Order: sequence, then C-alpha cells, then structure tokens
Amino acid sequence: MLTGETVLLVQIALVVIALVPLAKWIKKRLNLHDVINKIPGPKAYPIIGTMYTFVGKKSEEIFYIIDKRTRDYPEIHRIWNGFVPEVRINKAEYVEKLLSSSRNIEKSMTYKFTRDWLGQGLLTSKDDRWFQHRRLITPTFHFNILDGFCEVFAEHGALLVEKLATARAATSASQPINVYPFMTKAALDIICETAMGVKVNAQTSGMDNPYVAAVYDLSSLIQYRLLRPWLHTDFVWNRTAEGKRYHEVLAIVHGYAHKVIRERREERKQLRTQGKDGMAQDGERKRRLAFLDMLLESNEQNNLLTDNDVREEVDTFMFEGHDTTTAGMCWALFLLALHPDIQHQVHQEIDSIFGGSDRAPTMRDLNEMKLLERCLKETLRLYPSVSFFGRTLSEDIQFGHYHVPAGTVVGVHAYHVHRDERFFPDAEKFDPDRFLPERTENRHPYAYIPFSAGPRNCIGQKFALLEEKSVVSSILRRFTVRSAKTRKEQLIQHELITRPKDGILLYFEPRS
Repeated sequence: MLTGETVLLVQIALVVIALVPLAKWIKKRLNLHDVINKIPGPKAYPIIGTMYTFVGKKSEEIFYIIDKRTRDYPEIHRIWNGFVPEVRINKAEYVEKLLSSSRNIEKSMTYKFTRDWLGQGLLTSKDDRWFQHRRLITPTFHFNILDGFCEVFAEHGALLVEKLATARAATSASQPINVYPFMTKAALDIICETAMGVKVNAQTSGMDNPYVAAVYDLSSLIQYRLLRPWLHTDFVWNRTAEGKRYHEVLAIVHGYAHKVIRERREERKQLRTQGKDGMAQDGERKRRLAFLDMLLESNEQNNLLTDNDVREEVDTFMFEGHDTTTAGMCWALFLLALHPDIQHQVHQEIDSIFGGSDRAPTMRDLNEMKLLERCLKETLRLYPSVSFFGRTLSEDIQFGHYHVPAGTVVGVHAYHVHRDERFFPDAEKFDPDRFLPERTENRHPYAYIPFSAGPRNCIGQKFALLEEKSVVSSILRRFTVRSAKTRKEQLIQHELITRPKDGILLYFEPRS
C-alpha cells in the first residue's frame, strides 16, 4: 500500500510531467517573441497586439492606416495580429528572396476565407498538388487559345459601350456615371463565357441570373468577413446571418459549376463517339472553346483531376478573373480621365488602328496598342488590383539583418513596392512611359509585381491585359472620359481587391 509520502511524490511527478510541455511552449514563444521583435514595427500590447489601430475604423480608413505604417517602415516591419506575429516587406530585394523561392509557395491565412469556394484550386493549393495542377493548366493559356477569347472580349465590350451610352442618355450631362457596376457586369459576362463557355447575360439581366447574383454575393460576403476579426473563426461565422447566407450562395455556385461540368463532359463524350473534335455546333457556328473545355481535354490525357478538382479550378478562374479586371479597367479609365493629354494620345493610337471603322478588335489590333498597354501597366503600378498578398514560410528566411523563422506569415505590400523611388522616381505621378522597353530592361524584376512574381505568379496575366485592352479601347473609341474626382478625393477601400470607395464617377462625352 502506498504511503502518503509516496502519493505526494507521484502527484508532484505528474505535475512536473504535465508542466514540461507547457514550459517548452512558453520558452518557444519567448524565443519567437525575441526574434520577431528585433524587426522594427509599431508598439504591441498584450492580447490585441498591434491591431488596436484598426478598432472602430472604416475600410477606407484602414487602408490609409496601413499606408502610413508601411511608409514609416519603408523596407520591413512586423505586426502582432493578437498573439500571432506577421512580417511585412516592401523592398524589391526582400520580395525577390521570398517570391523566387520554390519552397515558400504556401499562401497566407488570408486566403482561408476563400477555401470553401475555391477548395484546393491553383490559388490556394500547395506542394505537389499545386505543381501538378500548374503544369496541367499552363497550356490552357497558350497564345492560340487567348486569340479565341478576343471575340468574347469584343462582344461584351461592345455591349458595355451601348449600356454606357444608354445610361448617359438617361441622365443630365452634368451628372457623372459610376462606371464600376457596369464594368463588373461586363467582366462577369466575359469570365463566365471564357471560363465555362456559358452566357449568363449579366449586362442585360443583371442580378436576375441566380449564378451571377451568387458570385456577386460571395465576393461581398468574403470582404465583409475579412474586415471583421470577430467573424474569422468558423464557429462564430457559421452562426451569423451573413455566414448562413454565404453557405446558401456557395451551394448555388458549386451546384451550377458541377452542372456545367457534367453537361460538358457528356457533350465531349458524345462528340468523340461521333468522331468529332470536341467542338460543339451552335446553330451555324461552332461553340467557342472555354477554359473548362481545355481543362477537360488536358485532363483526358492523364486523368489527374476529378470533377471536383475541375470545379475548383474553374471557380478559381472565376474568382481571380472578374473582380481584379473590373478594378484594373476602372482605375485605368479614372487615370486617363485625369490626364486628357495622355488620353488624347491613346485616342490617336486607337484611331490609327481602326481608321474610324466599328469592327471588333482582333488579337493583332490589341497587340498594336502599345501606348494603351503602357497606360494599363502604369495603372497597375499605382493601383495594383491585389495590393497585398502573403506567404506562410515553409523554411527560415533572412531579410537583410533580420531572421524570420518558418511558419511565419510574410506579407508583400505591392502598393508600396511599386512606389520605391529608386525604381520609380516621382512615384505618385502617372507616367506610362515608365514602361517603354528601354526603361524597363534594367529595372529590378521584383520592383513591379501586379501579378505577383516567381514560380507562383499569376497564370492569367496575359488574359487580363488582353481583356483590359479590348474593353478599355472599346470605350475610348466611342467616348472621351472626364473624372468627377481627383486622386486625392478618390479613396481606396481595404479589401482583397484595391477597390475604389463608392466606385469611379466619370463623365462620358461622345467623340465627334
């Protein structure tokens, strides 16, 4: 029988055993705290960390708080998101070290809010899955395939111009038009047809289409959640009205995509049985090939993807391809509206290509729009569609004198990387000639990263630039634009996308 003394010793031993892991954890946390706090950054407090600066602030206020903080630490700084440390970089040399790595390719936790929608698609996947899917998908953005998309860009760009003309006729000449919702619907029409090969008629039926409305709601709800830290845990989010609505529209989006994929698989099977090449007939004309068609064709050769995998990649293309291009095109029109001299030169370039005709732009036409392309690139420098993105480190990394351990989230402020005076003198000036070949050839390759860079750069960047050139040129063939606001007056909202607060208000004057 154990004596009282033995029992006490056993109890003490058990307590010690139990405390050892806790002691190790505390030591590890203290070491992490010491390492991270060697990096400069704002004062942190217990529990809340550095997040106190955002309490009670609106989304447009948050953007400028982050802007000031990043300018205060022009190369690197750290923040504490509660108990979690994060490092922020905006120096090209540091960005290269992070993004050029083939190891540090895991996205940051910010993207967890898209995972219910996108699953393990190209945006959110990692390791072998990402490498396999990237290799499979890359051929679907071949030049010849993008050439086929030009018809889609032109068709919906022409409809957008008519919608803007109608809106202008319905308002007084002194009333500006918010171009953002018009551009959003055009971009949704384009992405649905190029991604899935389906016409959703967002510009004509608006939000009456359940799929279009659901995609729009999903994007809005993700932004809503992102800006409210108390909704970041699934336990809380799933019990809110917004969380329940999110899962309702998510079911609509997934159900629609699965339906299209099933129908397209069956259609392709029937065509192969008939000895045809997979191009379905649509009346007198062959149906245009979409991203989904190319993905299915590529997968038929190696059978790597399930229907769910295909759906995740299509959803990823949808997610990345409508909000980003909408923002890019709206900001481009805004900047051109503020610089009539440059807009006039773009008009001259467009007129020299089309000679006054109303024909649809071809790939060759778009490739001749050298000045407009420089304007779009300069727009993406000043207003990158994704102004901030991050990685979760798979291995330790050294930024100058600062050591950052594996497991840390490192964020890249593209908005500020693009304002480095070493590479972009008078950085706030809108100057498309920064992208003349002779001025870009010796520039640091990671000083301009609107589509990220390195092995995980945006696979759809050529698609995006072609779409933006096509749609913006369609508007400028018909109108001269003026802005109702200055750059100082036009605020930016802090969201996944560099979105203009209250849209972009423009005056559209018909060209003579």
